[in-house]
This record gives sequence, C-alpha cells and structure tokens, in this order.
Amino acid sequence: MYDVTLIPGDGIGPEVSQAMVKVVEATAVEINWEVVEAGAAVIDEYGTPLPEYVIDSIKKNKIAIKGPITTPVGKGFKSVNVTLRQTLDLYVNLRPVKSFKGIKSRYEDIDLVIVRENTEDLYAGIEHKIGNFAGESIKLITKPACERIVEFAFKYAKDNNRKKVTGVHKANIMKISDGLFLNTFREVAQDKGIAFDDLIVDAAAMNLVINPEKYDVMVMPNLYGDILSDLCAGLVGGLGIIPGANIGKDVAIFEAVHGSAPDIAGQNKANPTAIIQSAIMMLRYLGEQEKALQIENALSQVFEKGEVLTQDLGGSATTTQFVDEIIKYL
Repeated sequence: MYDVTLIPGDGIGPEVSQAMVKVVEATAVEINWEVVEAGAAVIDEYGTPLPEYVIDSIKKNKIAIKGPITTPVGKGFKSVNVTLRQTLDLYVNLRPVKSFKGIKSRYEDIDLVIVRENTEDLYAGIEHKIGNFAGESIKLITKPACERIVEFAFKYAKDNNRKKVTGVHKANIMKISDGLFLNTFREVAQDKGIAFDDLIVDAAAMNLVINPEKYDVMVMPNLYGDILSDLCAGLVGGLGIIPGANIGKDVAIFEAVHGSAPDIAGQNKANPTAIIQSAIMMLRYLGEQEKALQIENALSQVFEKGEVLTQDLGGSATTTQFVDEIIKYL
C-alpha cells in the first residue's frame, strides 16, 4: 500500500484528478490517497493558497500528484507550483515528450525528454522596483544547482537507455551566468560515457521545430526549460497530453502541466491525459513498472483507434467516456 498525497487543484483539476484515480485504481495497484486542497479556493479560510498542512502531507508521504492550479498573471499570490518546488527543494522538472499514433500532429515518432532546473534562475523571484521607472529581476545561477541538474540528466539518460544529452544555454550573451551552466555541463559530461553536445537556446527552439527527432535528453536552466517544454508539447498535441514531475532528493510531485481551464470546469469535457500520464510516471517512480505499462498501452490503443476522444483531440467524448474507454483496454 502506497500513501500518496493528492492535490486536486482548481478549475478542471478535480475532474481530471478523479479520472486519474479511477484509471490507476483499475490496475489494482493499492494506493491510499490523502486528499488535500490548495489554490485560490482555500485562501479565504487559510490566508494562503498553500496551507501548511499540504506541505506537511507531502513531506510525510514523500510522493504527491496534483491537478492544475490557477496562477494569477501580474498580480495576486505567488505560483503554488513554484512555491512547492522551492520549499521542498524539488530541483528537477522532468517532462517526457512522446508522440501517440492517432493524435493529429505534424510530427511522428518524437521521443525526447526535457530536464529543467527548477529552483533558481529568474524563477528565484528576486526582483524589485526602481522607483516608477523600471523593474529589475536578478538571474541567479549557482554551480551546485548546475551540477546536480546535469548529474540527474545523465543518470536519467543512462537508466533509460538514452543515447545523448544536450545542454541548452545562452552563454554567448550571458557569459557569466549561462557561462557557468555551460562550463559545468561540460565538466560533468566528460566521464559519463554518453554522447553530449550543447546548443544555444534560440537555435534549440528553431531546431526543435525543424528536426525534433534529432534530440533525446535536453537539460537546461529554469526559464529555458519552461519555454522549450511547452514548445515540445506543441509538437505532439499540446499540454493536454504531456506529463510532468518535480523531483527532489527524497520527495516527488507529479502534475498535469496544463492550465486549470475554468471556462470548461464542471462540464465533463476536460481531457485527463496529462495527469494520467503523470500517474504513469508516478507508478514507475514507485517501481510499479507493469501497472504503468498497462495504462500506457491502454492509452495508446484508445488514441490509435480514435473512436472515443475528448473535444480538444477532435472527438466528442466526455471525460467519463474517455476514461471508461481507457479502462476497457486495461
């Protein structure tokens, strides 16, 4: 029996989270779901979108999965996702990007992984106003953070039989901060026995659109990882497909990386694929390889058959119908 913290989120979060639980439980894996609430809905009661009991639950169980949580743009509370990553030192953001037959895309056979440093860079939130004239943000890059994210990328590559690791940077312009990342990447890469190269971030964006099949594991600082992981999601059908994980030394949070889509909340229209794929990652993290593969194969069959798809994938199925179709193939 595994104890797992479940954060349903807001908007479509509760619906897709419930769908994920139904699929996971259909595999007969034994999980005790400890449900805790975070986001805008709890601010009035707790004065924060991230109550302390949520953090306590994750620390106790060491593993969590969450639905999308709304982050206000330009005002309001700080991102719950960023706060969780910094509070729990979840220094890795892991985004596998893989094509499914049956999902409309300009590309086929994409299978790459974005490894994003998760705790610093511009996302450290060190910024201030200069009177009414300007706003200044400080880009923080440290050698220890560079070392551990690059080490993770190479370990992931080795453990998953990947062939190459690409370091992404902008060291031609930011010679000190991104220069530190690039030099550290090259130092760590030397003795790993895995092919490696590096790429300037703007060139990476262009090449991922032209020849995404050339890339395998890509490791990069926080901001570039945020942007390129969404770009890669667009190559295979969008954020509604892609899973994500935030991983630290002994704690991991798996998540749907898309938005909370309040415009369709409560309408049984949402596509739960992203959080179901995140649950596949979670099961693999727990060592439940067979259960993870069962769900992955079922998803593949549903997509390839193409008869029961949600509206965002060109179909007309409800969330419930889509989930029932997946379970049919388990």
